[in-house]
Amino acid sequence: MATMDETRHLTQKDGQPARKRWRIRPIRRFVRVFLAFLLVFCGSMLGGFLYFAETIAAMETPRNPRADAIVVLTGGFQRIDQAIGLLKQGAGKRLLISGANPSTSGTQIRKFTQSSTSLFDCCVDIGYDAMDTIGNANETAQWISDHGYRSVLVVTNNYHMPRSLLELRRSDAETEFVSYPVINSDLRNGSWLGEPHVMKAMLSEYVKYSAALVRDMIGAGTASGLRRDAQTHAALVEEN
Repeated sequence: MATMDETRHLTQKDGQPARKRWRIRPIRRFVRVFLAFLLVFCGSMLGGFLYFAETIAAMETPRNPRADAIVVLTGGFQRIDQAIGLLKQGAGKRLLISGANPSTSGTQIRKFTQSSTSLFDCCVDIGYDAMDTIGNANETAQWISDHGYRSVLVVTNNYHMPRSLLELRRSDAETEFVSYPVINSDLRNGSWLGEPHVMKAMLSEYVKYSAALVRDMIGAGTASGLRRDAQTHAALVEEN
């Protein structure tokens, strides 16, 4: 039978009642586990980002690009210029400019790229439906289906290429997509680490690519990224 002194020792060790110490231990254990998980997560994200950056830095344009057709994902006229150049070289039979701004006409694009009317009339399609990369993929998949192409050359910025190919292959698993990266900044020497705008673009794209990978792995659904579907949804919301 415990004496009065032993009972006092059990309840007042380190100045805290035994019951209170029992409650604190699980909290400390949870904090340790959480910090360990956070450390592993941050390390994984950092390692993933460095691998992502190295993969992009190693990208090169193919020497003799050839495919049934070409698609350029809008985001800058430099991409469209290179896509038009590939079309003129015969790298593909037809070109889709996906995700063009509805306020930009085909005539404006043709004049800006200094292309002939005959080239645009015969071989260039302009898609105004895509609002984002997922929309680009769905718009492109429909265009490919309409024309029966088997291989397509994809023109977009190098840092945007991994996510673009992921979305394109998710929308159309039958077509062969060949990357043609547009290189705006030389990433091979690591100097981009000191350029805030390049770092911001890389980090932003890495986060979006990681999210797309997770969504693809778990098979999560998503909006189509197409303007017509968004407008239809908005109309239904207004009616209700």
